[in-house]
Amino acid sequence: MQYLEFEKPIEELIIKLQKAKELGKDKSIDVSKTIIDIEKKIVETRKNIYKNLSSWERVQLSRHPQRPYSLDYIHALTEGDFIELHGDRNCKDDKAMIGGWGTINQHSIMFIGQQKGRTTKERQYRNFGMANPEGYRKALRLMKIAEKFEKPIVCFIDTPGAFPGLEAEERGQGEAIARNIFEMTKLKTPIIVVIIGEGASGGALGIGIGDKVIMLNNSWYSVISPENCSTILWGNWQHKEVAADALKLTAKDMKKTGIVDKIINEPLGGAHTFPEETFNIVKTTIEKTINELMSIDKNLLIKNRIEKFSNMGIVKK
Repeated sequence: MQYLEFEKPIEELIIKLQKAKELGKDKSIDVSKTIIDIEKKIVETRKNIYKNLSSWERVQLSRHPQRPYSLDYIHALTEGDFIELHGDRNCKDDKAMIGGWGTINQHSIMFIGQQKGRTTKERQYRNFGMANPEGYRKALRLMKIAEKFEKPIVCFIDTPGAFPGLEAEERGQGEAIARNIFEMTKLKTPIIVVIIGEGASGGALGIGIGDKVIMLNNSWYSVISPENCSTILWGNWQHKEVAADALKLTAKDMKKTGIVDKIINEPLGGAHTFPEETFNIVKTTIEKTINELMSIDKNLLIKNRIEKFSNMGIVKK
C-alpha cells in the first residue's frame, strides 16, 4: 500500500501493527492487547485525518495510484460478464475511453468511462485517461445503441481532461465534446453519471450529462485543475492548495451548488484502502437509481434532464 503525505501517521501505525503480529507468532509472548490497542488507534487516526481533509488533499486522494479505475468498477459491478465494444466507426479505437455491455442484477447496462493505467506502459497505452475525439465519438455511438435497445447508461468519469494535442484538435476535439453534450441531453434512456476520481473540464463533460450525477466524496469536478489554475493566476504551481479551495471542486461544494445530485461516502480510508466495500456501495446506489429512473416516462426524463442543466449557473436572488 502506498501512502500520501497526510496519511503517514496511519502508515506508521500499520507498520507497528505488522511488527506486533509478527512478534505474536512466538506463542511465548502475548501481544493480543497491544494489537487491539494499535487497531483502535488506527481507526481513531483515520477518523481524525479523513474528517478534516482539505480540498487539495481530496484532489490527491482522487489521484492515488491504487485508487480503483473505471474498469475496476465495471468488472466488480458486473461480476465478470462485461463485454467491451470498440471503435468509433470513423477513425480508430481510443484506449482512453472504454465502453460495453454489462449486467447488474438482471439489468443490462451500457457502461462507458475513461480509463487510466497503473504502470508506465499502461498509462501510455491509455493516454493517461485523456480521450481523443474518436473516444467521445465511440462513447456517443455506444449511447445510441443503448437508446435503441432501451437500456440504461452508466458513465464513470475519471480524467485529467480531454487530450489537448494538435492532432486531437485537427480531428475536432471541441466538436466531439459539444456533440456529446447536445446528444446526451435528448437520449431517450436513463443516464447515470458517477464521478469516481478526477472530473476535469470538457473532458469530463463529454460523458457527463445525466439524469442523476453522483460523486464519490474523495473525487473532484471542476473546469480546471488546481495546478493549472495556480499557473494561470500566479505563474507557478506553488499556490495549488489555495487554488483548490477557491475552485470549490469537492463533492460537498458540487452538491451545494446543485451540480451533482448525490454524494457517495467512501469507506473510512478511501476507495483505494477498501475497494470491495466501495464497489458494493456504488453498485447498490446505481441499482437503486436505475429502478427510479426506469419508471419515469421518456419524454419527462428528457424534459427534466434539460431543465436540470439549464438551471445550472442561474443565481436566484
